[in-house]
Amino acid sequence: MKTANPNRVNYSVGLVVFLGVILMVSFADNDAQASMPSPGQRVVLVTGSTGGLGREVARSLGRQGDHVIVHGRNEERGRALVGEIEAEGKGSARFYRADFGSLREVRDLADSIIEDYERLDVLVNNAGIFNPDQQERRVSEDGYELHFQVNYLAGYVLTRMLTPLLESSAPGRIINVASGQRPIDFDDLMLETDYDGMQAYFQSKNAQIMMTFSMADELAARGITINAMHPSNLMNTDMVIEAGFEPVTPVETGRDALVRLVNEDVGTGKFFNVFEEAEAIPQAYDAGAVARLMKVTEELVAKSIGDRD
Repeated sequence: MKTANPNRVNYSVGLVVFLGVILMVSFADNDAQASMPSPGQRVVLVTGSTGGLGREVARSLGRQGDHVIVHGRNEERGRALVGEIEAEGKGSARFYRADFGSLREVRDLADSIIEDYERLDVLVNNAGIFNPDQQERRVSEDGYELHFQVNYLAGYVLTRMLTPLLESSAPGRIINVASGQRPIDFDDLMLETDYDGMQAYFQSKNAQIMMTFSMADELAARGITINAMHPSNLMNTDMVIEAGFEPVTPVETGRDALVRLVNEDVGTGKFFNVFEEAEAIPQAYDAGAVARLMKVTEELVAKSIGDRD
């Protein structure tokens, strides 16, 4: 009976471990190289881009040759999208995970992008939730009504924190993906006394548009345009289907309308309904209401994550 040579066993194990380390380093290096933009490549952050409209927009931008910063909550879907974009060989991408139900995570996402990137050309505030039939009011980690935070406050924080990076890459662009609107009830902003899911959604989208109008002149002085848009009615996305609605519009319609605003200079401080400039509801043009929204927004953000200015 032969006795095993311990030196040979150790050598074999050592060789396997060594080769494994080499492969891991190789994969890590390849991922790092593929996930950063090349010189002169446009960098676009699309929030909420692991599904629905955001995913289609990210894929389209990748096909154009852009570097897409993919964001979402689902890491598996995010990394799969990065793989799709890079497999086509035109654009590049990198995934960041953050839950917009936490302003702390929104802040950390912005901090990571500022640390990792030397430029940001376009910010697309697309992430959102839509639960119109929800009977029970839901709140965020910060204690705010969930639609208001995810659909509006998170985008506000990103816009404020990433403005210097956009300015350094000027001309920069910000697109806020809005929808239909309802007036904000400032006496019950978080809908604590009379909750309605449809009101929660539509007032959060109105807040996005009011923010757009409020920031336009300030950002224009820094070489950045900001516009809001309604991509289309009831597109065939999971969000619409899960909300119980029958889709009536292909997601490609919204994708093309949004990508147009990423690519074209259309001015600033405007609201678009799909491809056409349109009017929002009257409250969005009420200077007093806009100022009131900005004041309460700054107070809510400061309460949660401090004054970032």
